[in-house]
Amino acid sequence: MTKIRPDAQPGSQAPLKLVAARNEFISFQVGLHGGAAGLTGVSASLTALEGPSRIEGKSITLHQEVFLDIKQRSTPDSELGRWPDGLVPDVDETVGEKRRAFPFNVPAGEARAIWVDVLVPMNAPPGRYKGTVQVRADNGYHSTVQVHLTVVDALMPSTASLRTAFLLWPPHVCRAFTGTPDCSEETLVPLLQMFHRLALEHRITLASAFPRLPGQATWNLPDWETFEARWGAFLDGTVPLRLPGARMTSWQYLGPPTAEGLAEFQEEARRRDWLSRAFDYVGDEPPYGISFEDVEQRATLSRQAAPDVSTLLTSTVTDLETYDLVGLIDTLVVLVNYMEGTRPPYVGDQRERYTGFLALPNRDVWMYQSCMSHGCVANEYMPENQPGQGWPSYMIDREATKARALEWVSFLEGATGELYYQTVGMLSTAWTNQFRFNGNGDGTLFYPGRPSDIGGTTPVPLPSIRFKLIRLGIQDYEWLKAVSDAGDPEFARSVARGLIPTAWQVPDDGAAFDEARLCLIRRYLELTGARDIDPELPSRCAGPAASQPHR
Repeated sequence: MTKIRPDAQPGSQAPLKLVAARNEFISFQVGLHGGAAGLTGVSASLTALEGPSRIEGKSITLHQEVFLDIKQRSTPDSELGRWPDGLVPDVDETVGEKRRAFPFNVPAGEARAIWVDVLVPMNAPPGRYKGTVQVRADNGYHSTVQVHLTVVDALMPSTASLRTAFLLWPPHVCRAFTGTPDCSEETLVPLLQMFHRLALEHRITLASAFPRLPGQATWNLPDWETFEARWGAFLDGTVPLRLPGARMTSWQYLGPPTAEGLAEFQEEARRRDWLSRAFDYVGDEPPYGISFEDVEQRATLSRQAAPDVSTLLTSTVTDLETYDLVGLIDTLVVLVNYMEGTRPPYVGDQRERYTGFLALPNRDVWMYQSCMSHGCVANEYMPENQPGQGWPSYMIDREATKARALEWVSFLEGATGELYYQTVGMLSTAWTNQFRFNGNGDGTLFYPGRPSDIGGTTPVPLPSIRFKLIRLGIQDYEWLKAVSDAGDPEFARSVARGLIPTAWQVPDDGAAFDEARLCLIRRYLELTGARDIDPELPSRCAGPAASQPHR
């Protein structure tokens, strides 16, 4: 939860204490400082965590963190210079090839970092596990970090409870890996399948990541049997993944806006048991991206031709009521700034305004964040982004907490899903420049793992640090939901609200997020009658039974 920049100073070498459920990813960083002379030939390893069983192999991945040189600020308090975001793997998470994470150098007077992921296997017995990160460099340098992991008696689902629809435009993938926006399906299909795999292992669904017709938004769909052969396993949850059974939680209609296309989509989805996750994106941010009249026309067509396919719109209930669209929209995706805002007409928490909409059959509210978290127009920043607070944000030059926060706000507002408009917007220049819509990283969450950049022989997508922070937020949502479902929703809400007082007051303190998560874990274990509760878990936490948050 700290972005380790070049000017970071050495910290503690105390043993690292972690807590996780079975089938949960836990992440940490190992920071290195070059000292007066610098370090050359740095490599690192974590062979295993030993305890009631052995956690090893593909369950442990190490990455070298790579800087992006930020030359334009996302917010007024953002600092220029190098920020960590790209992750070069030791062994990549997709095809398992050895890459160029190690060795690397740490210049004199500067800091570097290694990102480590540990996935607790589904069958790992609860208990205490120990391991050692070994760091070596030239001239006999050797340092260690002790890792203590407590596995609690809980199982995190492979498929996220919070539905996601993160979008991907395939021509950006073609451009990043081949130099042209149009590449053959023989090239594109394996690449997109790897993006799907990587996303599902981060508990995220790429709802639109399918080949398109050249220059068009509609998909290249030779026949449904071919589609099922290529993509069915991702929708069915039968792809061999480290998260067993993980499947897509949403699926966007990408066919032509015709009654015939929509009707066929509905029937093919029904036949394959994919219908409950199918949606038709009938409009984006009216009146800016589309007129309300056009939204009504498209939603009416969808209702008539495919009434069982969910219609999805990014808007607010106020606009739905104003333009008489309530009966036409199933999934309403609300901008976080409009769900709990600071500007008229959305000042304060708007959740009660959605009660009537949610009372209708088959209605859902999702949320999203956008450039409005930092300011969409040059030099017009969001004034709430003061040091120590601010909106949820996926920008590189924001504190790590900002990328982990939206899922907490979604829980507080009763949202059941999250949309993100693009994940590969500047994929082709991701290693050098991601400034888009007045922010660094807006619409780009992956890096192109070309062999020329990372070694190996197979091109693969790589996650950003922000992508892994979003996964942490999605896993936090699972703990909030687990405590609520186990019988104490008030406690879950109190912990979440104690951490994030309003949607625009996301703290910069990463330790506060970690402690709030541990409070939820402790409460879940209490509610489920766990015999042994680890003493490392906080004994006093925010909640109905506590007078104030524990810090």
